[in-house]
Amino acid sequence: MLIDLTAEFFAAAAAVDPLEAYRRYYQTHKPILSAYWHNYILDPDSQQAEEIMLRTVTASRRDLHQLLDQVDVATLAAETYERCAQTYGIERPTDICLMVGVGGANAGELVVGGRGIAFICLEHFTGKPNAETYGLGLSPDLLPIWVAHGLAHTVRYTSRLSRSAISRIVFEAGGNYNCWDVASSAALRELMINEGLSVAASRIIAPGFDSHEYYGYGSQQYRRMRQLEAFLKRAVAPELSQTGIGYRLRYLTGGVPQSSRVVGGRVLPERSGYYLGHRMVEDHVVEFGLQTALVMEAEAFATTTTTGAADIEAQPA
Repeated sequence: MLIDLTAEFFAAAAAVDPLEAYRRYYQTHKPILSAYWHNYILDPDSQQAEEIMLRTVTASRRDLHQLLDQVDVATLAAETYERCAQTYGIERPTDICLMVGVGGANAGELVVGGRGIAFICLEHFTGKPNAETYGLGLSPDLLPIWVAHGLAHTVRYTSRLSRSAISRIVFEAGGNYNCWDVASSAALRELMINEGLSVAASRIIAPGFDSHEYYGYGSQQYRRMRQLEAFLKRAVAPELSQTGIGYRLRYLTGGVPQSSRVVGGRVLPERSGYYLGHRMVEDHVVEFGLQTALVMEAEAFATTTTTGAADIEAQPA
């Protein structure tokens, strides 16, 4: 199901009191927006949140209006959903939410009341960086990659067939996804497999892009990952079974200080876990097919025999 919140956001921004209008908009769509804020921004009831809301509804949106005039993003998202539904075998209620975010994430995944949601924050896909909205300036052509990425996560979290640790954590939380609870409870292996599978899924659903774009890297960062691959595999091997938010920050989060990314006396590139995770799963995706791989337990990927997880396991620390 496609949920498009952009028109309601623009109506709030055009109101006489845009901040109060945003609060009403937030309350109307609280299940989705509350989960978005708590997982990707901060507590929406905090003082900082009000400042962010005000900045968000008063920022210039000329670039976003131009995007929506030139690109039928709703049709693009809906068509990508249909490809994903068939390829992934989506069997649970799942939504795509198009929205205007507050600059904290270009896309992501949620589970609310057992329902998977892949959201896209359109301010990041205007093709022009925007310091006022924190828009990244990504090309709108990349939207299918991020829709496919987020929907692959929702399958792993909500499918009745899923044997992932994250699906258990979500179930025990009443069918709600909290990224910080997952980060503190699931082993690093699970977190990296989770991202690696979504990278693999987006490559299948939206082929033809440069390799670095599937990871959310710049081209230079991708080349650096490839150069450091042997070191990265050795660095991560002894940490794969560990749990704790620090591992998510070290391997899967952008904007983390270099001091938090030091392993073996060297600084890991930001979000190196996306690259490593994909390397860990790619053989299984080929051997068993994406639909099966998406719901496999993370431990199964340790048995890969060629270029993936077994390479990582076999390297001495």
